[in-house]
Amino acid sequence: MRSADFAERIDRVAKAISVKGHDFIFITPGADLRYLTGYDALPLERLTCLAVNSSGESWLIVPTLEKPSALAHGIPDMGITLIDWQETQNPYELLIASTGKVSNSLINNLMWAEKAFGIRDAIGSEIGLAGKVLSDIRAVKTVAEVTSLHEAGAAIDLVHNQIQNWLRPGRTEREVGRDIAEAILAAGHATVDFVIVGSGPNGASPHHELSDRTILAGEPVVVDIGGTMPNGYCSDSTRTYACGSVPTEYQEFYNILQSAQAAASAHAKPGVTCESVDRAARSVLEAGGLGDQFIHRTGHGIGMETHEEPYIVEGNETLLVPGHAFSIEPGFYFADKYGARIEDIVTCTETGIASANQTTRDLVIL
Repeated sequence: MRSADFAERIDRVAKAISVKGHDFIFITPGADLRYLTGYDALPLERLTCLAVNSSGESWLIVPTLEKPSALAHGIPDMGITLIDWQETQNPYELLIASTGKVSNSLINNLMWAEKAFGIRDAIGSEIGLAGKVLSDIRAVKTVAEVTSLHEAGAAIDLVHNQIQNWLRPGRTEREVGRDIAEAILAAGHATVDFVIVGSGPNGASPHHELSDRTILAGEPVVVDIGGTMPNGYCSDSTRTYACGSVPTEYQEFYNILQSAQAAASAHAKPGVTCESVDRAARSVLEAGGLGDQFIHRTGHGIGMETHEEPYIVEGNETLLVPGHAFSIEPGFYFADKYGARIEDIVTCTETGIASANQTTRDLVIL
C-alpha cells in the first residue's frame, strides 16, 4: 500500500473519534497498528504506541533500538511524527509531552494492561476502550482488501485439494498436521496460523489441537486450516473428510449440515442482519434434530486477523454491507463420537456474497 492510503485510514480514525467526542486515541502493536500504518511492530515490554488526535495529527513513539525499523516502514512518509526514547526515559510522559494536552482519550481494545495504565497515569485522567471505533472501520473492506482475502482463500484451497496425499488410516493427527503446515507455506502463506485435524471423537472438539491419536479406517476427520499471506490478510477454511465409508446416520447428519451452510450462504446479502445469517443456518440444523449439537456461532469476520468484526451470531443486529468479510461455518458435534464442520470465507457484494473458497462442500471420502 502507498503512504497516502495509510494516511487516509488514520484520517478516518481521527474523524471517527471526533464524532464521538474524544480528542485522542492510542494504539499499540497488533492488527490495529498494522492496519493504520503497515508497521508490524514487535509487541515488546518497551512502549511502541501510535497517537492520533481528532484533528488528524499523529505521532508514533518507539524505543531507539526500533527506530531504524520504523523508518524502514516509512512512518514519516505517512505524515506521522516519529519519536524515539532511550532506556532511562519515561516513554509515556515523553509521548504525552509531545502530543500536548490530552483530556478524553481512547485506547485500542487489545492493548496490554501495563501499557494502558502507563498512558492513563501520564495523562492523569481515565481512558476508555476504542471498541467499535476501530472495528467498524476495519470491518468494511476496500476492493483491494477483498481481492487479498480471495487470494488467501485460493491459497488455502490449494492445500485442501491435496489432503488426500496425507490423510489416511494409520497416520497420526500430528503427522498429517505437519504435512498440511508445510503445504500452507508452499501455497504462498507467510505464516501458518492454525492446523486442526480432528479425527473420530476429536472431531467433536471445534478447536481441537493436534494429537498423537492414530486415524482409523471409516472415521470422519475435520480439517480446519488457515494462515496469513505476505500482505497481512488471512485464510480460514474447514472441510470434513472420511477415511473410508461412514455410518449411514453420519452421512444423513452431514447432508443436513450441508443444507444449513447453503441456507446461510443464500440468505447473506446487504441489508440483512448478522444474527439472521446465524438463524438461517441454525434453523435448518434445529429442524433436522441437530440444534443442540451446534455449539458455536455461525461465523466471524476476517481480515488482518482471523477473528474480527462482524460476528455472525444471535444478538448482533449489525446490517451487512458490501465489503464485509466473514465466515459461514455451521457444524455439529457429538461428544466422544464425531463431529463435522463446513466453512467458507465470503465477502459481501452489492447483491449477495462471493465465496473465497471453491473446494467441494461434500463429505470427501478418501
